[in-house]
Amino acid sequence: MVFLLLKFAIQNFIGDREYKNLSINTIKAYQMELNTFHAYCVSQEMINVEDITQSFVKQYLVYCQKERNNNPTTRNTKLRSIKAFFNYLEDEEITKSPLAKMHYVKEQIKIEAFTDNQIKTMLTHYSRIKNYDKSYIAYRDYVIILVLLGTGVRLGELINLKWSDVDLTNRIVTVFGKKRELSSIPMTNRLVLELSEYKLFCQQHYKTMPDYLFVSARSKMQMTPDATKSIFKRLKASMLFNDKVRISAHTFRHTFAHMMLMNGCDVFTLQKMLRHTDIKMTEKYLSLWGTALAEINNKFNPLSNIDI
Repeated sequence: MVFLLLKFAIQNFIGDREYKNLSINTIKAYQMELNTFHAYCVSQEMINVEDITQSFVKQYLVYCQKERNNNPTTRNTKLRSIKAFFNYLEDEEITKSPLAKMHYVKEQIKIEAFTDNQIKTMLTHYSRIKNYDKSYIAYRDYVIILVLLGTGVRLGELINLKWSDVDLTNRIVTVFGKKRELSSIPMTNRLVLELSEYKLFCQQHYKTMPDYLFVSARSKMQMTPDATKSIFKRLKASMLFNDKVRISAHTFRHTFAHMMLMNGCDVFTLQKMLRHTDIKMTEKYLSLWGTALAEINNKFNPLSNIDI
């Protein structure tokens, strides 16, 4: 029987993730989820690794559902972190994972996308400020939307973009994605033109050109995730959208995928654009919007207009 305090095992796990050079955000996410789990364990007088069973983890997740109102997706995220922790302990030959046969709960997948009108409303909001006030902040936020819609990048990828990553000549932007993998994303002529003008504006606005595409107005420091999320909160407050409409980098990414499919993009190309390692992730979009695709097919299919 192995006796190892859970708190020290978690510290060792986090140290292992740091050794493996995972991203800071990934490590923080692990730490937050496991610290929450540890606090619950202590409240139940479970302080040793060998105390944890599959039944106990299920009890914890039911607690998260009933007491903390965690939805299926959030509970699966928690379980994923706990599983990774116990897989590490098994790899280190400390103990066998009690969660090897524990399944994730079925998620109620609902992916929202912006309508054309909502996109135009948001861009017009910033465009007016950009044209009349020559405000860097408004122009920056305007271009942020264009980059999100034009590339489908994630929030972390967006704020890490440097001017050295943007090849306006060859129309390619290089992003540092999940698992620290570099990927090249093609840009449309429209996005190239917009970024060219934005770059010229930045060169005239600052004496020294910032390294990053999107920086704070005064310090020229790289935008943080929280600062970028605040942009979306302010934008939401200025829009007259339904309360259910969520303005976030994720919604822009979903909109990118939605519009690509609606305009006839195949799922394999979309997988490459979104940089999904598993095509099943991309197929979620296809299953959600399959009805709309069927309607488009009925409207434009050659057989629909032939009198046979």
